[in-house]
Amino acid sequence: MSSCIFCKIAAKEIPSQVVYEDNDVLAFNDLNAQAPVHVLVIPKKHLSHLDHAAAEDELLLGRLLSAAAKVAKSTAIAETGYRVVTNIGVDGGQSVSHLHFHILGGRQLSWPPG
Repeated sequence: MSSCIFCKIAAKEIPSQVVYEDNDVLAFNDLNAQAPVHVLVIPKKHLSHLDHAAAEDELLLGRLLSAAAKVAKSTAIAETGYRVVTNIGVDGGQSVSHLHFHILGGRQLSWPPG
């Protein structure tokens, strides 16, 4: 059993508010929401971050982005716009060492983000 919190969420060892799920991907509401809609999209396979993805993970990476678009549609933010963000490493703001995409929307988002 992995000690990674997102692996535990993917394995249903820790409850979450699931927004989307398929065989490879899980999307759930972020507990520390930064926008009216803030969903995390994760691969069920553990990858620390984007730089650790290998050639065999290319299809999975595409499925993650496809899931992000599905989440945007199902949460009614696709029409008005949304942001997809992944943080990599300490300087990039990554707080959980498991690849994840933040789907943010439901309000006007400013730029630069941080």
